[in-house]
Amino acid sequence: MPDALITGATGFVGGAVLQRLASEGLDVRALIRRPDQEALVRTRGASSVALGDVLDPKALTEAMEACRWVFHIAGVNETCMADPAPMYLANVDGSVNVVRAAAIAGIERVIYTSSLAVIGEKDGEVATEQTVHSGEYVTHYARSKHHAELAVFAEAGRLDVDVVAVNPTSVQGPGRTGGTAKILIGYLSGRLPFAVDTVLSLVSIGDTAEAHLLAAERGVAGERYLISGATVSVGDAVELLGRMSGIDRRVRFLPGWVVGVLATVVGGVMRLFGKHPPVCREMSRVLRRGSRCNGSRAERELGLVYTPVEEWLAETIEWYRSEGLI
Repeated sequence: MPDALITGATGFVGGAVLQRLASEGLDVRALIRRPDQEALVRTRGASSVALGDVLDPKALTEAMEACRWVFHIAGVNETCMADPAPMYLANVDGSVNVVRAAAIAGIERVIYTSSLAVIGEKDGEVATEQTVHSGEYVTHYARSKHHAELAVFAEAGRLDVDVVAVNPTSVQGPGRTGGTAKILIGYLSGRLPFAVDTVLSLVSIGDTAEAHLLAAERGVAGERYLISGATVSVGDAVELLGRMSGIDRRVRFLPGWVVGVLATVVGGVMRLFGKHPPVCREMSRVLRRGSRCNGSRAERELGLVYTPVEEWLAETIEWYRSEGLI
């Protein structure tokens, strides 16, 4: 019988969590949406698969049969979407479906992958698990994940399901090329002539996977754990990248308002031509706002030990090189 069911195992975070669970000798069943995804999740350590989707309650319940834990990692994380409705459907409705299926299947614990984006701290505030949400949403993703987390805990309380949330900051490491990883790759490849010197909270993919396992073993039901290994400015990150890689490139830092104007213009023009814009107002708001996060609760209560930035960054740079990205 499987020890756990995992959703989202074909993704960056889900794949790493699956590999970590398998390394502990756990029997893990992966929920996949298409038969052609089976080979991928099996190489990552899945002992079995179930075909289904988080929007299919019956398939979820059947997939959870005889499992002890459920790691719900599947979701949509996008910016600049012309229609964000599918993201709300997957992130909110899909997550509620997981909790309801867990109640029917008698799951011992659901480990839910949330996000720093749900915290809603004020501009310049250091986010903690107890931060009161400001009511402002920088992106549709942040809104969808906040609504999802609220709905997950509400439904878990109603149905008496044990749920622990893991809230990673910006996850980096070998295997990631999108999101804020574009800043790192852009600098190293010479495609980052301009940047906003904002502040970012980062965590390695290895620490993120470890946090999920620790949350299953030691987390408190109904609680969330922010996972953040370091908070650095883009300027400091660029300096560190240059020093560790031996690549020295000049980057000009633009005021946030200039980036906002450029993103609005570029995004608008590309949409007129029916193309998905590489930048938009949402993305510019994320860059200008930045993030500052205190991830010490996971250290104190879960026993998570964060990997030094230099260590995981060296591995990441080497992976970029091996993939021909820099």
